[in-house]
Amino acid sequence: MIPWEELDEASIPGETGTLRLKRRGTEYSIMLGANELMNSRLSGSEEALAELAFEKLAARKAPVMLIGGLGMGFTLRAALAVLPEDARVIVAELVAAVVKWARGPMAPVFKGCLDDPRVEIFDGDVAALISGSKHAFDAILLDVDNGPDGLTRAGNDGLYDFQGLSRSRKALTASGVLAIWSSGPDERFTGRMKKSGFDTEVHMVRANAKRRGLKHVIWLGVAR
Repeated sequence: MIPWEELDEASIPGETGTLRLKRRGTEYSIMLGANELMNSRLSGSEEALAELAFEKLAARKAPVMLIGGLGMGFTLRAALAVLPEDARVIVAELVAAVVKWARGPMAPVFKGCLDDPRVEIFDGDVAALISGSKHAFDAILLDVDNGPDGLTRAGNDGLYDFQGLSRSRKALTASGVLAIWSSGPDERFTGRMKKSGFDTEVHMVRANAKRRGLKHVIWLGVAR
């Protein structure tokens, strides 16, 4: 079997943890300690995040979408595949090295999607961008951590509490969409979204986009 090769590492602003980029043949992995945050072989649920959100936006002209977390670009690529040519997609990425990896060693995975004219990169915390925005986005897609139960960064928890959900709602346009990825279910968070003014759906989707294997969760909320 081909051994894993560590290509680079990067610190997470404000945290002690370190992200590590690894490669084995054509497979890539981003690790935090012993935890694998993402793998290039598992893209189904990240793609579904964009596709499900777009279903709620299909009739809008020139939609503006905010994606929190670049990851391996699967959500971004899926969004670009369905969004119209007049759309704008802002991708907020806190760890600058992730953008560097996308243009460097992981270029085969990203397939040039960062060069799409609809794409803008915000180098910073998506929570700060949301807090400073009012009625700016037709959709906000969050895949910045393990879900409501944060793993990589304690500061991410503020996106999922009542205050964070309220800020996201204010940053959305009328009937805007908040879509959130999670590694697993959380009934309390479902209730929190509903109480925060979102008509909420919970979708269980396959991690590998096939009819077997691990399932992830996507919350889809339309602002009331």
